[in-house]
Amino acid sequence: MSLQNVTDTYQQEVPPAPPKRKPVHDLPPPVNLTDPEVFSRHGGYTHEAFAQMRQQAPVMWHPEEVAAGFWAVTSYDLVKQVELDPATYSSQRGGILMTYGLPEQPKHPLLHSSSLNSLINLDRPYHTPLRMEHMHFFRPGFVAELRKRVEVYVTELLDAMEKQGPVVDMVEMFSAELPLFTLCEILGVPAEDRPKLVHWMHFLETSQYQAQQEGLGNVSQEQIMTFMTEIQAMFEYGRHMLAKRRENPQEDLLSAIANVEIDGKPLSPEFLDGSWLLIVFAGNDTTRNSLSGTMRLLTEFPDQKEKLLANPDLFPNFVHESIRMVSPVTYMRRTATTDTQLGDQPIAEGDKVVMYYAAANRDPAKFADPHRYDITRENAKEHLAFGHGPHVCLGQRVANMQLETAYRQILSRFPNIRWTGEQSLAPNNFVHAISSLMVDLGS
Repeated sequence: MSLQNVTDTYQQEVPPAPPKRKPVHDLPPPVNLTDPEVFSRHGGYTHEAFAQMRQQAPVMWHPEEVAAGFWAVTSYDLVKQVELDPATYSSQRGGILMTYGLPEQPKHPLLHSSSLNSLINLDRPYHTPLRMEHMHFFRPGFVAELRKRVEVYVTELLDAMEKQGPVVDMVEMFSAELPLFTLCEILGVPAEDRPKLVHWMHFLETSQYQAQQEGLGNVSQEQIMTFMTEIQAMFEYGRHMLAKRRENPQEDLLSAIANVEIDGKPLSPEFLDGSWLLIVFAGNDTTRNSLSGTMRLLTEFPDQKEKLLANPDLFPNFVHESIRMVSPVTYMRRTATTDTQLGDQPIAEGDKVVMYYAAANRDPAKFADPHRYDITRENAKEHLAFGHGPHVCLGQRVANMQLETAYRQILSRFPNIRWTGEQSLAPNNFVHAISSLMVDLGS
């Protein structure tokens, strides 16, 4: 049996209905986790709601307005249990997003197809061999060589910030630029084309909100056309680059993706589109938000910045604790392949199960005083921000390297740098989307 497109086999959404299994815990959702604006209104997080859910209903039924509801999982141990059991909790059966819309609802054809036809939405037997084709570009030796180029680029970015300062937008001048540079170095995207990816990221990050607002009639025809045009241009560029790498392979990740074969066959055009979307979004957006979120933490917890400045040996653990606190990816979804039980909650075959990493990483049963930023925390490395098990993030070494490399130089050059308190958050319930963060470089 050959690899089929997930769009041809996945479990499609059904209209709203009561849960197939009675909720053990009678807790209505403290906030509407399906609403992208909930997170931007609460500073990017809903920690009070997550704490209530962990305490009263660690597996809580959450209805949806336009599709079947889901079980929201908020405790560390239960999130980890789901991650470690892909046979019971499938990525491929229903995809990794909370919802893909009812079959009759209008969808952007390329975004819908590509959000399903990719590595992250596969189970065994195809997930492992396809993942292995990417591995060379994330191994320690490759990352060590990549770090040298990243160090040079960090210096260039900080030079530009210093020239424009003392008050600058860190997202615009640093956080959006560094992950893009690193990603393009891995992919093999030419330097002159890289600004296009920054531009397209804006449209990707707001795509869910755009679709929601279109459904409510709150978007003009001109806005719709602009969005459609930019997304089309992003995919056309990816197709162009992948076609070039099939004809003339290089030592880069684009060539690996373009020429991979599963069961002796090249990836379908739909999987190539999906691979392009996944690597551009996952390789860029999450690190960008970790970089910005860490600056916010160092300002809110100045004692930890002083501790880091006094002891640079703490940098590796500082990275783990920062990512735990920021939790750049809010959730991932799985779909139950059989009747099962999670904690004390019965789950029916076909039910959607949504793991909230942002909640698990603040679980006091795992992390003492979990809302305290502590760069000496002994178990900080055990955070679940990168997932766990067979689907753990491929790029975690690259993400950690960028955060450490960036902040070694930032704090060396600008030890008094601080967040001014001004930020903008994009409406997004999937990632912690910081679109602007003003910083003062200090004297």
